[in-house]
Amino acid sequence: MNRVARVLVVDDSAYVRKVLSEMLSRSPFIEVIGTARDGREALEKAEQYTPDVVTCDLIMPEMNGVEFIREQMKRKPLPIVVVSIANEAGEMALSALEAGAMDFIQKPSALATDKIFEINEEIINKVKAAAEARMDRVPLLIAPQVQPVPVPGAERKHRVDAVVLGISTGGPQALRLLIPQLPADFPAPIAIVMHMPMGYTDMYAQKLNKVSGLDVREAREADALVPGVVLFAPSGRHMTFHRTDDGTVVTRLDVRPFDTLHRPSVDVMFQSAAQVYGERVLGVVMTGMGCDGKQGAAWIKAQGGLVFTESDESCIVYGMPASVTEAGLSDKSVALDQMARAIQEIA
Repeated sequence: MNRVARVLVVDDSAYVRKVLSEMLSRSPFIEVIGTARDGREALEKAEQYTPDVVTCDLIMPEMNGVEFIREQMKRKPLPIVVVSIANEAGEMALSALEAGAMDFIQKPSALATDKIFEINEEIINKVKAAAEARMDRVPLLIAPQVQPVPVPGAERKHRVDAVVLGISTGGPQALRLLIPQLPADFPAPIAIVMHMPMGYTDMYAQKLNKVSGLDVREAREADALVPGVVLFAPSGRHMTFHRTDDGTVVTRLDVRPFDTLHRPSVDVMFQSAAQVYGERVLGVVMTGMGCDGKQGAAWIKAQGGLVFTESDESCIVYGMPASVTEAGLSDKSVALDQMARAIQEIA
C-alpha cells in the first residue's frame, strides 16, 4: 500500500475514539480525518469527509453499528472494519459482515486500561487491507438470492475426493454466495479455512447452514470428511487430516504449528490435504490479503492435485489468489459467480 488511507473512527466511548485514533496515526500510511459518537453522526461525517475506511463499534446509542453499515452501503459503499467487544457483539458481528463490513476486530473487554493497545498491529493491518478493497463488488455480494448451479453430467478427465478452500478478507460475503450454489448431493467433502476472530466460526457456519443444501458446520476433532458436508476450521486451531485404518479421513485440530501468521492456516490445511489425498484434491484460494495458501498450493501441485484461484475481477481483496497465480501454481482463475460451476465440473 503506497497511498495514505483516510480513516473515520466511530465509537460511543471518547476514550476508545482517542486511543484508536492514536494507534492508527502511528502508521505513516494512515491518517485519521475525523471521529463520530454513533451511527447517525457517522453517516454525516462520512458524507462530509469521504473517508477511505471507517472503523466502527457495534453497540452504540441512536444508531448502532449494524444499522449504520446497512445505511452507509445504500448511500455509498465504504470499507468498514468493525471494532467491538466480542461478548457484547455476538450475532451482531455476523450481521455486520452480511451488511457489507470488510472485517472485524475484538476489542479487549477491559477498555479503560492499556490492554486496548494489544490490538495495535492488528487494527493497522486490517485498516490497510480494507483500504485496498474494491467496494464496487460488495453490493453484488450482500444478501444474494442464489440457487444450486446445475452441471450436466459428463465424463471428466479429473476427479477429486476432497475440496479444500482458503479465504480471508471479504470471505464471509463470498462464501455466502458460493456455498448455497453447490447442490445437496455434491460428491466430495469441503474443508474451509477462513481467517476469523475466536468464537465466530461456529456462529458463521450455523448461519451459512440455514441457506445451504449442504451440511455446514464448524469442525470437531475426528470429524469424518464425507460428501455433502462442509467443515470450517475453528478459529484458533489448525485443521489437518488423518486417514484411519478403515480408509476414512478425519479431522485433527491443534494449535501447533505455532510459527504461522494465521491460526488456522490455509497453508497447513493444504499441505495436509496434499499428503492425505495426493492428486485427488482440489485447492481453492479466494479473496483475502497476504499470501496464506501459496505454500500449501505448492504442496498440492507437487502431489499432482489441482488449484483454482478466484480471479481479480471478482475479489474484494486480490492478495491471496494473486500470490498463488503469480507463483505459477493456479490451474484456473475463476470469477466468483462461476466458481461453483468450476468446482462441480472437477468434483
